[in-house]
Amino acid sequence: MIKVDNISLNPTYTENDILQKAARLLKVDKSTIEEYVILKKSIDARHKPDVKIILSLAVSLKGNKTIKGFESVEPNYDGLQYDKVDNISMSPVVVGFGPAGMFCALALAKMGLKPIVVEQGMSVEDREKAVLKFWETGEINPKCNVQFGEGGAGTFSDGKLNTNLNNHYCKLVINEFVLAGAPTEIRYINKPHIGSDNLKSVVKNIRKQIISLGGQVLFNTEFVDYKTIDGKLTKVIVKNLIDDTLIEIDTNQLALCIGHSARPTFDMLYGKGLEFKQKPFAMGVRIEQKQADINMSQYGMDTKVLPSADYKLAVHLDNGRSVFTFCMCPGGVVVNSADSCGEIVTNGMSYFKRDKENANSAVLVNVTPEDYGSSHPLAGIEFQRKYERLAYGLTNSHYCPAQTVGEFLTGDKTELRVNPSLKVKMTDIFKCLPDFVVDSLKLGLPLLDKKLKNFAHPGNLLVAIESRSSSPVTIVRGDDMQSTTQCGIYPCGEGAGYAGGIISSAVDGIKVAEAIRENINKKV
Repeated sequence: MIKVDNISLNPTYTENDILQKAARLLKVDKSTIEEYVILKKSIDARHKPDVKIILSLAVSLKGNKTIKGFESVEPNYDGLQYDKVDNISMSPVVVGFGPAGMFCALALAKMGLKPIVVEQGMSVEDREKAVLKFWETGEINPKCNVQFGEGGAGTFSDGKLNTNLNNHYCKLVINEFVLAGAPTEIRYINKPHIGSDNLKSVVKNIRKQIISLGGQVLFNTEFVDYKTIDGKLTKVIVKNLIDDTLIEIDTNQLALCIGHSARPTFDMLYGKGLEFKQKPFAMGVRIEQKQADINMSQYGMDTKVLPSADYKLAVHLDNGRSVFTFCMCPGGVVVNSADSCGEIVTNGMSYFKRDKENANSAVLVNVTPEDYGSSHPLAGIEFQRKYERLAYGLTNSHYCPAQTVGEFLTGDKTELRVNPSLKVKMTDIFKCLPDFVVDSLKLGLPLLDKKLKNFAHPGNLLVAIESRSSSPVTIVRGDDMQSTTQCGIYPCGEGAGYAGGIISSAVDGIKVAEAIRENINKKV
């Protein structure tokens, strides 16, 4: 196939328009084009409101004709593929079934290693019921919520697949998602997302594939301990949360694919002697705006022809801090993503169509280990917990504390311009944020508004507290991806400090699976 770049189209383009533009660039008659595959799709809004759709195609001509000056390309949509490992005496154990654990287990299963997945939360079907119950009533299940359960925290976000990585692993992850039922357009659109609605069936299909390959997925099962002999893993101990029975699993390979909110597990692992170190993260609020305002600012028009517009903004302040947006959800909602009673945590979520009234994004300030007030490796977790509890204290319920941008910046009463997408209580949110975060947000919000009109309109809503943007700890591992203190244990993914999002977590899970295979091969 022939690669054809920079095909510029109006937003209302048809398939015939694509064929005509491609044929014109190739200098052939469009009837000679047998088929085409979209390789990349993006939006060019530099000359708004004259917005264009830009495509790159792989085009097949009759007779497999080639055109001088055009690159040949063959799209590959295969998923993970491995030779089988034989004569395995013990199955590896994977703790956690978010993106890292899911893809670690999938890779292990395709290697013939029959992984045992341990997930304290429920299957995605039952998990959704628990989450909806919490949002409606405030009754929270500390073992299964927005943070914990099948699919990880990303299941109730947007399924954003943005990443700074660019390697063949990323393409394999995307292909596996499509093979599991994700929309095919995630292969080629700029800033792809699956949508929280689609993710529920996608993660279930990946689970079924792991099981069909000989793996096990144990829901409602908590990882509580492990045993070593001479610094080498020998057993993993789990608790069945239905009947409280303890189960010992003989294994010498353990992938710790725990999320960034697995605080009791962090405590246990630290007590067992794994090496931890502090890690910076970011803290702030969610801002909620009218999606129509964002569309007008980004496109020069508010139109249903184009997808809901997004943004990514950042400013560097004279005080040494940065203020930046994160996990922006076009046409989405803000959600309470707490996992414990007495704490408030916010996040954003979108469905695939991104057609809700509001846009939202985290607005964060960088937090460094120097801010923690302690040299203890887990001090960042206590720092998070302190302000999450203060946020809860402002409402004493599952309602999130909120304030208009205008009142936050000036103290003056300001009419709310957006309809809140979650249950909130209007209050002074600065009372649940560190002083340096408040000061930085007050400096940064007006500067971000200069970059994007109406971003920080006085009537927009700030919802507290956004505190789980990433893990505040790293579980140290060596070049072989094993813990530096105990053999057979592989810290993995976002919770362990080695990823930041669905794609990078999934890639890290695959790499850990490959490290496990290599270690097993040495022992066979």
